[in-house]
Amino acid sequence: MTTRWTYAFVDRPVARFAHACDFWTGVTGTDLSELRGERREFVSLLPSYGTDACVKVQAVASGPGGAHLDFCVDDVREFAKAAQALGAHVVADHGTLVVLRSPAGLLFCADPWRGQSARPRVFRGSRLDQVCLDVPPSLYDAEVAFWSALLPAWESRPGALPEFHVLVPPPGLPVRVLLQRLEEERPASAHLDLACADIRATRAEHERLGAEFVTEGRSWTVMRDPAGGLYCLTGRDPETGGLPSG
Repeated sequence: MTTRWTYAFVDRPVARFAHACDFWTGVTGTDLSELRGERREFVSLLPSYGTDACVKVQAVASGPGGAHLDFCVDDVREFAKAAQALGAHVVADHGTLVVLRSPAGLLFCADPWRGQSARPRVFRGSRLDQVCLDVPPSLYDAEVAFWSALLPAWESRPGALPEFHVLVPPPGLPVRVLLQRLEEERPASAHLDLACADIRATRAEHERLGAEFVTEGRSWTVMRDPAGGLYCLTGRDPETGGLPSG
């Protein structure tokens, strides 16, 4: 049940799909692949320098969108079966792709590994490297236990603040998982995080490309992209994903 590669999905409404593609290619220094899917709803963000994509954009038919994770594995059936045994349930089975929901209701997918191995480089001092799962207090402990058990090769540890828990993947995998305990009871959701060497400089670049500032936290800045989706700029090392030393 080894995870060979990970993708972060930018999920945005159909009407704002093009805006999302323009913005996220701009901030990651990537190009768009050909559109895929029955409704041409999927696109990959292709990095240069011979590295592999780890971010995709999906047009969603209803709701505001958000983010989700794809896990590329050797055996999709084995991974899905293990997830179900831990409390997940299957939303859709497309044969080689299985869509599931975690116990808290968060979507994720199991997909065959196709040899991806080289993660993209840091672009202008930042890297989109984390999906944050925002979980209500009543479901938080169970959700932490679920992801920790599903990804046994990942380092599972408390975050820098009591409301965070981090799942750090084995070396080479491009996307981390952060669980955040919300302050209120509301449906679980997910958003994207970028590790930034200089949050202020990255914020200025993102605003130039159409993003809007929302609020500031202790070591993060909440932004809204031109497609209406929230995401965070975080003060972490873009190379390692960890907090700066000292």
